[in-house]
Amino acid sequence: MLSETLTEGLEEYEIGATIRTLRVDKGLGLEQLGKHTGLSAAMLSRIERGQIFPTLPTLLRVSMVFGVGLDHFFNAKAEKPVASIVRAKDRLRMPNQMEGTPQFYFESLDFPVSDRSFETFLTEFTDTSPTEPHSHKGAEFIYVMEGTLDVTIKKDKHRLGVGDSMYFDPSPEHAYAKVGRSRCLAINVVSPK
Repeated sequence: MLSETLTEGLEEYEIGATIRTLRVDKGLGLEQLGKHTGLSAAMLSRIERGQIFPTLPTLLRVSMVFGVGLDHFFNAKAEKPVASIVRAKDRLRMPNQMEGTPQFYFESLDFPVSDRSFETFLTEFTDTSPTEPHSHKGAEFIYVMEGTLDVTIKKDKHRLGVGDSMYFDPSPEHAYAKVGRSRCLAINVVSPK
């Protein structure tokens, strides 16, 4: 069973309606398309009506019949949605590293948006030792919601408390460290450009 957020995200692509348009334009019935793809007419009908979403192998079978690539089903529609909602219950909490003790956990706050200009994360810093120094292109913004956070850029340490924010160039190496025993929660916004 797909979450509400994932279902809404997939519905925006209108995959079923796109398949139906291709089928009707080629003058094929559901039974004929089923013979070409090896899929049942009933399954194809449910896909076209948006009752189920096809797997990628299923979609690839359909796309091969019509001579289109998978990208045909995922190209942005002319009218983009005005808003995209991520429900708290649908977010995944991920550690910054898979091995050893994580130094922070993050949750993407905008994962359904495919062409976003920036990425936004809810980050909980759990370690008082600095994270591994790293750098990347673009711009970065951090807003501390709870606790105290040290942000070190090159050798300069900046201490941020509740309500403090910081915008910086992330191309020099930088690292984060929670200060003290209190919970440290922040919003991170990263722009790749």
